[in-house]
Amino acid sequence: MLTIKRVATVVSNYQEDAPESLGCGRNCLGHCCLPVSKLPLYTFKKQVKDSTEAGIEISSEGQPPAAFLNNLLLGQWEDRMHRGLFRYDVTLCETKVLPGNYGFIAQLNEGRHMKKRPTEFQVDRVLQPFDENKFNFTKIGQEEVLFRFEQSKDNNGQYFPVSPVTADSSSSNVVAINVSPIEYGHVLLIPRVLECLPQRIDHGSFLLALHMAKEAADASFRVGYNSLGAFATINHLHFQAYYLMTPFPVEKAPTQRIIRRGKLPNCGVIISKLLNYPVQGFVFEGGNSLRDLSDAVANSCIFLQNNNIPFNVLISDCGGRIFLFPQCFAEKQAFGEVRQELLETLVNPAVWEISGHMVLKRREDYENASEEYAWGLLAEVSLSEERFQEVKDYVLEAAGLKHDADMEEINERIRDGNEEDFNKPPTPRATPTLA
Repeated sequence: MLTIKRVATVVSNYQEDAPESLGCGRNCLGHCCLPVSKLPLYTFKKQVKDSTEAGIEISSEGQPPAAFLNNLLLGQWEDRMHRGLFRYDVTLCETKVLPGNYGFIAQLNEGRHMKKRPTEFQVDRVLQPFDENKFNFTKIGQEEVLFRFEQSKDNNGQYFPVSPVTADSSSSNVVAINVSPIEYGHVLLIPRVLECLPQRIDHGSFLLALHMAKEAADASFRVGYNSLGAFATINHLHFQAYYLMTPFPVEKAPTQRIIRRGKLPNCGVIISKLLNYPVQGFVFEGGNSLRDLSDAVANSCIFLQNNNIPFNVLISDCGGRIFLFPQCFAEKQAFGEVRQELLETLVNPAVWEISGHMVLKRREDYENASEEYAWGLLAEVSLSEERFQEVKDYVLEAAGLKHDADMEEINERIRDGNEEDFNKPPTPRATPTLA
């Protein structure tokens, strides 16, 4: 069994071990407290017909405008900041854009290196069972929760400052602060918190994350996901999100289309691969509905996790563009294949770092940061070209697009005069492993 002793990021004030005498007298999110709570409730529209369609309309009374979720989230987040619930003031962290073609963003976040407890993570298994004895989000206090986030039953987006948890919503989706924030407005989206789901993608939870990005209706608001083995630190299903006004470098990277459309009629989902970026990755966009786009990505994620391939996801452009990064940094780290100078920086390349927001924990690293350094670190994350091609087959097969992709690639090679390559017998393809 491959393991890495790692210092875990504290995301909740209740993550530290507490005396048993406290019991559940914390007004927590467990079965003892959540079902009788009256947390604020934000509901989003039932159907979004097009993945580029605006989230909430301004119409009937009680139906919030599109910017309402932003105002609500940031207002509640700042309230928690004034109440001293965060472990440090992230607004005081130094940040700079590194000179170069990509504009990597470096942040000095020394506070994130404090007040952590040692934990042991198994890095050779993307899917691991939920363990109620370890920290999970049912243990956080309700003061860390900003609001519940649920689908509307009447196709109207609404906000209720006080809303009792009913029997049919007892396992609520909640939005809570990350008490060790990376950026302004850093929150956690925890789907169906009482079901105690392990950190694994399913169709419903991924669609929920897309709805949150859509409802925010702000391009500076991105949603991210880390699988186990790709630097998720809590094995309880959650997404992260925060605001950053500067474009992420990966959002500016060129792409090449792999697939034009799916096998389903008029699916409309386009899959591309990143070019000239240190980490190999896929880009999903389009789709005739938000669900079409969500299902294409979720199917790919499910296939990756079922095949034990760690990955990270960035939801960008208000849910209109999604980046999927299979990665191998923890695997290489366990085998001693990562350069020591990179390990000494204590940077764990999760979704934000891979996307180009480098969160550095030592001043010397921040002062010496350069595009070359960022590129070198992220290159350690990326799959090799050969392995990426294998994973690409998995992704396309999962999305039901493999045949169409092969035909488009064949046609492209014929146009380029390389059709003779396809007359040779195919080389047997090895199954990707973590070895």
